[in-house]
Amino acid sequence: MKFFHGCTALITGASSGLGVEFARQLAPHAQALVLTARRQERLNILKAELLRANPNLSVYCYGLDLADSEALGRFIRWLSDEGVRINLLINNAGLGDHGFFQSAEWPKIKSILDVNILALTRLTHGLLPVLRTFETAAILNVSSCVGFVPVPQLAVYAATKAYVNSFSEALRAELRGTGVSVTTLCPGPVDTEFGEVASGGRSGSGLDAPEFLKVPVERVVHEALLGIERDRARVIPGWAIFLGVGLLTLLPFALVRFGLNASVAAAGEEEEAREDIASPRPVR
Repeated sequence: MKFFHGCTALITGASSGLGVEFARQLAPHAQALVLTARRQERLNILKAELLRANPNLSVYCYGLDLADSEALGRFIRWLSDEGVRINLLINNAGLGDHGFFQSAEWPKIKSILDVNILALTRLTHGLLPVLRTFETAAILNVSSCVGFVPVPQLAVYAATKAYVNSFSEALRAELRGTGVSVTTLCPGPVDTEFGEVASGGRSGSGLDAPEFLKVPVERVVHEALLGIERDRARVIPGWAIFLGVGLLTLLPFALVRFGLNASVAAAGEEEEAREDIASPRPVR
């Protein structure tokens, strides 16, 4: 991957899942990696692993809650003060919540909006002047296949990913010819901690996907990096998800809406059944 040789990459959400794998696959090629996440101890463990295999690599670990606007501002200033010039920005961090919107707690909803939309946008805005000083640079925004259609019980998360898709396409058009490329990664189901966190650790939450839809983390990251190198606007790993998204976007929205309504009715019946099992009604 010649495109990444000697790059300085910033990876958000680098303590688990796709973020860790991005760091691992970039480490042999990069000059420096800046890893951010809330869990500093995990970043330190990852740093030690990367340096054992790549002793000439520079790794910066910065504990950061992207939902904290003031902390994010300090981080952007820190990059400038330290003279760390990013030419590959990977906006990987994301939060989700599974369940009916009316049952969600507002602090969780706000965190999803703050991380998935505000932090991604602010970080991109703050680093774009530096990115444009390079002959070639890149931005990868990690979205999701659910950003192409409203998804009941993932209403806020899907809406934030629709924003990421739209923002990325518009920014890509604005930056055409500047040397800064923008690629959107739209994975389907991937075995990471996302499902467990979004479902609050509940089993049978409806987030489990058939195995044929799942794509290994390693493949998702490899295809994303290949997409950056080839200046692709969008990467959807996995043939099944790629075909599914393509079909969904071609369907009249009236049919999509019918399917959404049916899925909500089915989910409501399942929820009632679980409640009956948990709290059986007295027999009279």
